[in-house]
Amino acid sequence: MRDIAELNAPEAALTAPAEGSVAGSRRLRTVGHVAAFLVVLACSSLFIFPVYWMLVTSLKAVPEVFALPPVWWPQKLLWHNYKEALSLFPFVHYAVNTLKITLPVTVGTTISSSLVAYGFARLRWPGRDLVFYLVLATLMIPSWVTLVPLYILFNHINWVDTYKPLVVPSFFGDPFSIFLLRQFFLRQPQDLVDAARVDGASHVRVYTQIILPLARPALAVVALFAFIASWTDFFGPLIYLSNPDKYTLQLGLFSFFAQHFVNWPGFMAASLVVLAPMAVLFFLTQRTFIEGITFTGLRG
Repeated sequence: MRDIAELNAPEAALTAPAEGSVAGSRRLRTVGHVAAFLVVLACSSLFIFPVYWMLVTSLKAVPEVFALPPVWWPQKLLWHNYKEALSLFPFVHYAVNTLKITLPVTVGTTISSSLVAYGFARLRWPGRDLVFYLVLATLMIPSWVTLVPLYILFNHINWVDTYKPLVVPSFFGDPFSIFLLRQFFLRQPQDLVDAARVDGASHVRVYTQIILPLARPALAVVALFAFIASWTDFFGPLIYLSNPDKYTLQLGLFSFFAQHFVNWPGFMAASLVVLAPMAVLFFLTQRTFIEGITFTGLRG
């Protein structure tokens, strides 16, 4: 028995450190997960805090808005601030005007950008890469540079104070959307396209029946980006719209602020009402949005 114990002693001595190292690695992994969670929680708090402050301010009385030290939670929740804000802020009218711009822009950006991206990804023609790099280069041009020429052009063709300057350019493609969709199209199996072409399918049929169904996540991302950008656009309507009846939500909110700048709770309530559709849209499309971003690679 003693001999057997002596033979097993080295094996036990080797097993003990191995078990200790496994336990140590588990502890380090747990500590790493906790640290990562705390970092993410801290970063998310920085982004959530402005929304929280907006919500709290919309439920405060006016003296509590400017109180020092700050009032982190009102003594009494004044829900009637929303009712008063909506009675002064014609949300439905401005929302309809905004949708008249946002929906066509979303459709136009998605269709035109996918067509151009298909041409860059699947068609072979001289100078294709050079033109693609020129399209990417336009992302570095500030919008202020083209502001005056575009305004002169639209004014010359009598488009100022209409929705056309805000809608029509979207049907000519968006550089970032073109880049995003091109990268996604390049990830699709080339064998499917080659097989369809061998069977006599035209590029239009390949584009509509093969590429687009496979690219639904990326198309959803492009549509969501276009919708959010148009819904939150302030500078475009400010430049091209002068009739108050045609104001969008962002421009109407600015007008509301100029007329009721003292009523900060009402202004915050109106701002939250304008923000709510975007938040709801993102939560409803969150899975598709993340999937589209995840599967869009950076393949050249």
